[in-house]
Amino acid sequence: MRMNPFCLTCLIQSQELQIRKFQDEEKKLRYMKEILGYLSSSDPEASAPALVKSISRIYEKYWGEKDGMEDVKKEFNDFLLSMEKDLEAQIRTHHDPVEAALCFARTGNYIDYSAVKDVSREKLLELFEDQEKEGLEQTEYTCLMQDLSHASTLIYLVDNCGEVVLDKIAIRILREQFPDLHITVIVRGAPVVNDVDLDAAYYVGLEKIAAVMDNGSEIAGTVLSDISPAAREELENTDLILAKGQGNFETLHGCGLNIYYLFLCKCDWFMNRFAAKRFQGMLINERRMPAKRQ
Repeated sequence: MRMNPFCLTCLIQSQELQIRKFQDEEKKLRYMKEILGYLSSSDPEASAPALVKSISRIYEKYWGEKDGMEDVKKEFNDFLLSMEKDLEAQIRTHHDPVEAALCFARTGNYIDYSAVKDVSREKLLELFEDQEKEGLEQTEYTCLMQDLSHASTLIYLVDNCGEVVLDKIAIRILREQFPDLHITVIVRGAPVVNDVDLDAAYYVGLEKIAAVMDNGSEIAGTVLSDISPAAREELENTDLILAKGQGNFETLHGCGLNIYYLFLCKCDWFMNRFAAKRFQGMLINERRMPAKRQ
């Protein structure tokens, strides 16, 4: 997905917010000018997550490395792990456990510190109730189930910590429903925001129910030109892909692979693009995606 005015404005504003706490106004001005210069000359086909990689290098040049998000990642992993058995039991009471599991996994996409500035446990629990009632878009869900019934391989692209525990439940139920389906989970290649990397995947026990590999990239998404050759080969040769989160949509949309995107609309661009409310859930296929609403 190429850059657009919404995302460009968001990138600029987010950089100003990050440096607002610093006192050196001249240095802040130089920093913002360099950011603006980089963005004005950047590849117009690049997605916002891809540009953030270079923006982070500029930030480090001026301000040093950012504080890690290990505490936040652990907090939400622990919170969802403490609920895992109860949530799975609730999902299994549903008339269609696969749909329920994917609804809960999609709801977990709320735990996104790059797109949601006020993430809270209370809001997550509220969304669980709303999303379960909403369900998945039935036409696309039917297509997904048909594809799964004929597939030999599935790549599951995870997104955020905490959310990954819900992905774990969904993968467990998918394996039961489709016992001949080989599922590989792909995570980020380095710590980025609160996204899942190998350490986080092993922390929640994801490797116990599926093959897990990292993509070799530190971008908060899946840029095919930036990930490792092994990860790209997996993606290009699998029967279908389930991609979680806005970042994976932003970086993969337009590639033409058989991808089912599962995410919540959390920012103005997504709300406008899909005529959706804030935190409305989406299930969209790359090859059947509707034309942009005017």
